[in-house]
Amino acid sequence: MVKYFLGQSVLRSSWDQVFAAFWQRYPNPYSKHVLTEDIVHREVTPDQKLLSRRLLTKTNRMPRWAERLFPANVAHSVYILEDSIVNPQNQTMTTFTWNINHARLMVVEERCVYCVNSDNSGWTEIRREAWVSSSLFGVSRAVQEFGLARFKSNVTKTMKGFEYILAKLQGEAPSRTLVETAKEAKEKAKETALAATEKAKDLANKAATKQQQQLV
Repeated sequence: MVKYFLGQSVLRSSWDQVFAAFWQRYPNPYSKHVLTEDIVHREVTPDQKLLSRRLLTKTNRMPRWAERLFPANVAHSVYILEDSIVNPQNQTMTTFTWNINHARLMVVEERCVYCVNSDNSGWTEIRREAWVSSSLFGVSRAVQEFGLARFKSNVTKTMKGFEYILAKLQGEAPSRTLVETAKEAKEKAKETALAATEKAKDLANKAATKQQQQLV
């Protein structure tokens, strides 16, 4: 049994802009699980298609029940190969990704096609397919369910990261992340608390001085 995912997303940017942003996606505030990216092969074919292969390293936190099945020294990083074919003539980009380690636990294969949106030529449509499989006897169904849920979560992060980079490349001020907003609020709260403490100390000192003067 294999878990299958089919989805479609739209980026409100032209295909050329999305193509440029694709190679500059990392780092962004939503991709902290992506540790490294390296281009291992690139060529232009006689019919002017761009072929690329990248090696990505991502963190891969296992569920607690899965950690008991593997030795403590098993690496939590996942190595992912990404092949891409870019056809500038018909404005399509097709990517294939799959993990090359932890394959016994789970294999996630993804295929994405980036093309011009049929309803708005200034937008880009992403058609995404994924297959999640596991060969672990007895728990493969649970592993596949977990893998599919994580994949969906990562798709959401991917789209937010894409939008962030596109806004940055287009000279717009990217919307702040929740983490950044929370951090700023926390810092302001600290400053307010510190100011209130200093003010309370000042008032207490003044009150004590006044009381001493009255006693004298």
